[in-house]
Amino acid sequence: RGRAWSCEGVNMAGGLRVSGGLEMSCARREAEPLLHEQPRTGNPYSEDALLRSYLKRHLPPEVQEEVSQDLEKFGNRLITEIQPLAWECVLNPPVFQQYDAWGQRLDHIITCSAWKRMKEISAEEGLIAEAYERRYSNWSRVHQAIKLYLFSNFSGGFNCPLAMTDGAAKVIESLGVPAPLKNVFDHLTSRDPKKFWTSGQWMTELKGGSDVANGTETLARKQPDGTYHLHGFKWFTSAADSDVTLTLARKADAKGHVKQGSGGLSLFYLKVQDEDGKLNNIKVQRLKDKLGTRQMATAELWLDGAKAELISAEGRGVASISHMLNITRIHNVIGAVASMRRMISLSREYALRRVAFGKLLKDHPLHMQTIARMEVQTRGAFLLAMEIVRLLGLVETNMANEQDQLLLRLLVPVAKLYTGKQASAVVVEAMECFGGQGYMEDTGLPVIVRDTLVLSIWEGTTNILSLDVLRSLTKSQGQVMTVFISTVQRKLELASSTEKLEAAVKLVREAVRLVQSAGSKGVATMEVAARDFSYSLARIYAGALLIEHAAHPSSSATDVSTAQRWCNQELCPVSTELKNGSYDAEEAFMDSCLVYDGSPVTHSKL
Repeated sequence: RGRAWSCEGVNMAGGLRVSGGLEMSCARREAEPLLHEQPRTGNPYSEDALLRSYLKRHLPPEVQEEVSQDLEKFGNRLITEIQPLAWECVLNPPVFQQYDAWGQRLDHIITCSAWKRMKEISAEEGLIAEAYERRYSNWSRVHQAIKLYLFSNFSGGFNCPLAMTDGAAKVIESLGVPAPLKNVFDHLTSRDPKKFWTSGQWMTELKGGSDVANGTETLARKQPDGTYHLHGFKWFTSAADSDVTLTLARKADAKGHVKQGSGGLSLFYLKVQDEDGKLNNIKVQRLKDKLGTRQMATAELWLDGAKAELISAEGRGVASISHMLNITRIHNVIGAVASMRRMISLSREYALRRVAFGKLLKDHPLHMQTIARMEVQTRGAFLLAMEIVRLLGLVETNMANEQDQLLLRLLVPVAKLYTGKQASAVVVEAMECFGGQGYMEDTGLPVIVRDTLVLSIWEGTTNILSLDVLRSLTKSQGQVMTVFISTVQRKLELASSTEKLEAAVKLVREAVRLVQSAGSKGVATMEVAARDFSYSLARIYAGALLIEHAAHPSSSATDVSTAQRWCNQELCPVSTELKNGSYDAEEAFMDSCLVYDGSPVTHSKL
């Protein structure tokens, strides 16, 4: 990184072989144009027009004024203090020291000073505290979410432990903050850097990621003092350097017997280290060698009698941890939108500087069309993220009605699965906007791309969440779908009198009709159609949000164009695939045949 390229021995266009002083002159001349093309963005809050207009339209005036001042200040801190720390985290990933020079086992995970500073800044800015202090009632979640959105791509990967910390705090709050956990809750939500704790989320084991009901083998043995000792292997533990963690385990009876399935899982809390910094009967096997998020320590851990406390009712671990998953999935959505916004901000800035074929990139219509298409996707994703955060704020302050709660239950998995896929597509497309520079490590652009790709995997893959969407429909006996449709129709009504939005409104209404029909198919069909069905819900709802935003009296021509362009895409892919017979039993069989074509052993099994 940072090495100067040598021109020595290179044949130039005119056949001249350069060397010596001429070589250095050539090197300088060759490098000079690139020195003037580096994209330099400013305060991310000030430069985000959609974000500022959203706050102005939705927040009460007095709240909007205070929040805007805080975000303006935070945005300045991001580019002056926090951004350099993020790059330090990239250059100095965690290191695992298993033994000391004398053969004594240490199992130390060593993180850089910048990573530790990120933890302090997170406390100072109240990135967790803001949501639980509720200074702005139901709007506190929106305030927190926007700070996380701005912080995400400047955090050096620290947004991940913050997601789990928020989730752990939410679990404890959902339990009523019992006395034994009051101190823990206070640490997790503290603004004091010296008191602030982060939490892990140790769920994944060898046999299961999302399938915790069948994949969790960790045993919990009760001790005379009422605590438990945990024994098991955690295959994937993000932010392994956290202060505390929540984990699932099966409580063993006196004979060592356990109950299988989700009914045998309970939720436990444990400290990772004791007061002297010694691990709590935990052994680190290794750090994971990941594609991205390398700034954060992800480890394989052996729990060899780790002391823990049971915090859920026995056998209610999955139900209790669902509160954490809800929060971490929302964080995932925020991170996805933030990645898209960051790459587009850099792309449009670069277009103002880079000259190609005799003119700036911004003067090439095809290049502008490419960025504009990414911008439309990002705006739809942003409004979808803000919608679920707004609903969460209502639920947490007991201001939500039954319809709000049902809608939140549906939209969290829908938004998570869709924005995860959106973000991957957008950041890869945006990388092209820089040509070969986009592929260079020291630009920082590949870091954003790699760190974004995990967002379709974290907190449940696309297919897992698509099936969760179907479960929400089944468990509510169809009420979720009824609320979804009525909410979309209500948003469209507000725009029905806006002439420029008539075509977009008509397209969404037709898509609603089609997705309603698709949702009435049989269980077997819907399972195969789950992904396309979920995509349809995401596109329809985001379309309704964009139309609602564009119908506001203060909207701009850009807002109207965004709504029109979003709605001109295929809003209901599940309907198209149903017409094509893609979900029939015969087609499902052919899916397997196509996948394993040329494998006679597999074909015989099929």
